Amino acid sequence: MDFQTRILELKKEKNLLQKDIANASGVTVRNYQRYEKGEQQPTLPVLLKLADYFNVSLDYLVGRTDNPEINK
Repeated sequence: MDFQTRILELKKEKNLLQKDIANASGVTVRNYQRYEKGEQQPTLPVLLKLADYFNVSLDYLVGRTDNPEINK
């Protein structure tokens, strides 16, 4: 699963709006929409904010694993 698919899945699963996710990650709604469409990739700081917001690991967010647990 890729990043684009993962954020769409998380948004739907948690019943969130694009504007809420954009605000939490410090990007414009338009930039967030570009992430969902696969037109743009977020910077590392934005990825980290998204992972924290969704409470998932960075590897899960970018599709490197199907385990959402954060390794501490």
